[in-house]
Amino acid sequence: LAAEGPKNIALAAEIADGWLGFLASPRQAEQFNAWLDEGFARPGARRSRADFEVAFQAMVHITDEPEPVFDMYRPFVALYAGGMGSEDTNFHADAIRRLGFDDEVEKITELFRSGRKDEAAAAVPNEMIEAMAIIGNEEHVRSEVRKWEDAGITTMCVTAGSVEEIQAFGRLT
Repeated sequence: LAAEGPKNIALAAEIADGWLGFLASPRQAEQFNAWLDEGFARPGARRSRADFEVAFQAMVHITDEPEPVFDMYRPFVALYAGGMGSEDTNFHADAIRRLGFDDEVEKITELFRSGRKDEAAAAVPNEMIEAMAIIGNEEHVRSEVRKWEDAGITTMCVTAGSVEEIQAFGRLT
């Protein structure tokens, strides 16, 4: 079950074979593991941590020059942080806020909704992108993958810019 919010993450643990995390990060492992545990503890839960898949979408780019990759992702992140949903409800923005970016989401939303999409993209900090993606040299990528594993993520659904990046990632892991 793909889910972003606490109730649906707990629901995934209760009724599904796994959870597909989106706009989520190993940095919030304590938080999402507590929501999963809530679902596992419900009467009738079908699975336990031992036989439950935790899959995260991982945007991975192996590069010695990360700044152009960050720039490539800024419009995408600005859209999800500030341009999705209705005027008063944006579930994607809420997920990014839970990553610790309340003030940044507010600024990006204000810019995006006022039609200043380029400024909204420019307001996306590298740290926000890094919370959801793995971008850097081979050593950095290897280290970040370990953090994802330590957080309880059992499967990484890797998105990359090229076949060569996927192959390089395969050699690292």
